[in-house]
Amino acid sequence: MVVTARGEDSWQGTEARDLDAFLADYCSERQTLSRIVHAVCALCGNGAFHVLVDDAEGVAGRVCLRCGDRRWMLDSDVHAAAARPVEAACPCGGEVFDVAVGFTLGAGGLVSYVHLALRCLADGTMGVYADWPQDTEPPPDLLSRV
Repeated sequence: MVVTARGEDSWQGTEARDLDAFLADYCSERQTLSRIVHAVCALCGNGAFHVLVDDAEGVAGRVCLRCGDRRWMLDSDVHAAAARPVEAACPCGGEVFDVAVGFTLGAGGLVSYVHLALRCLADGTMGVYADWPQDTEPPPDLLSRV
């Protein structure tokens, strides 16, 4: 694992687990990060994805690079009708990512905020591509829907 901060908003990582340190730093001044979950394809076990995001509507989806399985993430299926997700792209032009979601838990242990972090497989750049408050009571299996 090699994590490098390249300026205030630019981090580099060499593996998916580097997203943990990145998210912890990102959230340190905002909320207390409670849990991080990494995306893994339920059909083939792959961890590389194309990612679709509409941050304004709180929607994210992923497409497995290996088998093509398409999934809405978190509770995005509830908000997808109003969304216009676009494919995430790294500043380098890369469009394939490791995916992790950081969760902030509020009162009663319910998820109060989510942070979608990606690590570009082309150059290792990490960033938060979407984050939003969880305004409605999340489904009980929200943490497993990454």
